[in-house]
Amino acid sequence: MYIKRNIGWGLIMRFAWKNLIFFSVYAGIIFYAYHFLWLDFLDIPFQPLTVIGIAVAFYIGFKNSQSYDRFWEGRKIWGGIVNYSRTWAIQVISFVQTNDPDSDKHVHRQMIYRHLAWINALRVQLRQPKPWAIKANARVENLHKRHRERNVSCKEASPFVSPEEYADLNDRVNPATHLIKNQARQLTVLKKKGVIDGFQEDQLQSVLEECFNLQGKCERIKNTPFPRQYGYFSKIFTWIFVLLLPFGLLHVFRTEDMGGSKEWFEFLMIPFSVLISWIFVSMESIGDNSEDPFEGRINDVPMTALCRTIEIDLRDMLDENDLPEPVQPQDNILY
Repeated sequence: MYIKRNIGWGLIMRFAWKNLIFFSVYAGIIFYAYHFLWLDFLDIPFQPLTVIGIAVAFYIGFKNSQSYDRFWEGRKIWGGIVNYSRTWAIQVISFVQTNDPDSDKHVHRQMIYRHLAWINALRVQLRQPKPWAIKANARVENLHKRHRERNVSCKEASPFVSPEEYADLNDRVNPATHLIKNQARQLTVLKKKGVIDGFQEDQLQSVLEECFNLQGKCERIKNTPFPRQYGYFSKIFTWIFVLLLPFGLLHVFRTEDMGGSKEWFEFLMIPFSVLISWIFVSMESIGDNSEDPFEGRINDVPMTALCRTIEIDLRDMLDENDLPEPVQPQDNILY
């Protein structure tokens, strides 16, 4: 998630430089053919392009609205994970009470740390790439590689569980699911030992149920691509418009003096064509960058920072002193 109020032009150019070069060369070739080769048939009335542009703008607006809904839903889900993580920790600390304080602390730490393993395992699973995920240009991908937050190692959960439990997780298709299962099993053992009563077990199981619900919501977004009939045709319609745009602007900027010769005023077609084309393509790409909020890109849900926030809060509840520092942004990007 980009956290600086104003996006730096260096970052903007990472996304835009190829398109800007293409639009400049493309418009320059059309201008040269029209002005120097006297291919007068290249200019077309601008009115049809206006209709196309309005239609494309409405279509892009709808796509971007739906893409933002996917991002915001993902952020709300992780807000729920933060809240239920705190609920889990306070209930474990409050309910698991015996006459042996040392044993209680061990159980508290084990169950709360397993929850920390769950959020980190879920984060890792959600960051695994899907074949339909957007592929950025090399400069943007190199930025992600330098920050080392995409396709992170599956060992992120290992510091929070025993070696035996972690070894078992390595053989599982969905490690996060099995961590919740292990929590439920431990609750059953505590109930049989009389450490917690039936009501307390029901309360703790309800939190685990909600954790499953939140995980399932994340997986639904992750495993359901944005409908391609919207994503694909939005790109097609945008590029049809920007490729026709220079021909229409020739008609707009066409001037003739008394002798009928063309004036250099037509040269303004090039910068205006580049500017308008870049605006439309940028609007279209904004939707692409919001439709999959868990990929670890610049504008995605900052799951790493949220996991660290949860870890700090829960370990503080355990009265630990060596708390980790909050995750810091890299190049104004919070992952």
